[in-house]
This record gives sequence, structure tokens and C-alpha cells, in this order.
Amino acid sequence: MRLNITLPDTLEEDLKKIPNKSRYIATALAEKIKREKRLNLIRELQEGYQATRQEDKEINKEWEAATLEKWE
Repeated sequence: MRLNITLPDTLEEDLKKIPNKSRYIATALAEKIKREKRLNLIRELQEGYQATRQEDKEINKEWEAATLEKWE
């Protein structure tokens, strides 16, 4: 795919020093996308854990009673 983009002057100056600009930009973009996907997954997992926290506590209480029966 071919893409035309506009960069701030500060990035343009730094990019001039990079020998293979296409590969550099593709690698940077892939790393950024991977990081964002990972952060989104972590956020979704945290939301899921928080949403089921009360239910988990109730289930633990039920099992706690059953587990302690054999100890008495």
C-alpha cells in the first residue's frame, strides 16, 4: 500500500536521518498498534473482573462453607 502523510517539521528532520524510512515507519506503526491492542485487552479484562467481583465473592462464600465442613 502506498500512503501520503503529513509530518511535523521536527519529525521530518529526524526521519531524514533514517536510511529505510518505509520499513522504519511500518515497524513503528506495528509496534504502536500491538501496544494499543494489548492495553485494550488489559482494560477489557479489568472491566470484566470488576463486573463479576461481587458474584465471585458470593460463590467463594458458598464454597467456603462446604470446604470447612470436613475440618470440623
